[in-house]
Amino acid sequence: MARNTVSRSLHDVGLAAWFGGTLANAVALNAAAAEAGSDARTGAVANAGWDRWTPVNAAAIAAHLVGSVGQLRGNRGRVAQQEGVAGMSALKTVLTAAALGVTAYSRVLGQKVSQGGATPSKRGTKPSKRARADIAAAQSQLDALQWVVPALTGALVAVSSYAGEQQRPSEVARGIAQKS
Repeated sequence: MARNTVSRSLHDVGLAAWFGGTLANAVALNAAAAEAGSDARTGAVANAGWDRWTPVNAAAIAAHLVGSVGQLRGNRGRVAQQEGVAGMSALKTVLTAAALGVTAYSRVLGQKVSQGGATPSKRGTKPSKRARADIAAAQSQLDALQWVVPALTGALVAVSSYAGEQQRPSEVARGIAQKS
């Protein structure tokens, strides 16, 4: 088996940043924004934080996708020949597509909130009663979605760990024997 250090690093570091950044922002940024001193400042702080995270998140996602393609190419023989690898790869693809979709939709909602300016908020994703209805609706959706991206990317971390276990020589030999 050839080494795929660069693609594995891109895959893993990109996924780690995507997972960790969105989880940290959901846990810390949105809650900390509530300490800005006023409902109007809360919205401004949350918007600034998420707007700063967006280009880093985009780079992390791009790195993960490039690494994923590299991993798939590097392991295409195992995908075809080893029992269970194709199914794991399909699961990773489905989880990645779901995480990308939720991330993209969350960004659309986030842009709507950010373009609304210093929208009065109780915390980053909790609108105050003074928030415009369309912005409040976007914030309410973001309140739920902020946990979906870390859940999906966390699941990707777990499946990636399983994929690493499938590369043990004993697993490869057993999987190839079972597929034959």
